[in-house]
Amino acid sequence: MTMQEIFGIAAFRSRQQVMRFDNALNRAGIRSQVISTPKDVSVGCGLSVRFELRDTQAVLDVYQRTRPGNLIGFYRVTRENGRRPVVAPL
Repeated sequence: MTMQEIFGIAAFRSRQQVMRFDNALNRAGIRSQVISTPKDVSVGCGLSVRFELRDTQAVLDVYQRTRPGNLIGFYRVTRENGRRPVVAPL
């Protein structure tokens, strides 16, 4: 049985911006979570905001409205059977 998990992340260079963006998403009614950034996105502060891919457009809309600084990028993360996650730009 294959266990696969796919989600999006927003990676920042600053922990303060991670927290600020997570709060903005929550205020907009979008479920998000602060997680450790996957190693494949090696630059940054080590934290990212995780969100469901189905919410990508809403997440991008909040980003456009709030414009938090220090964004590294938005990524799609795929984890399969506990293997190292595969990360690709969104």
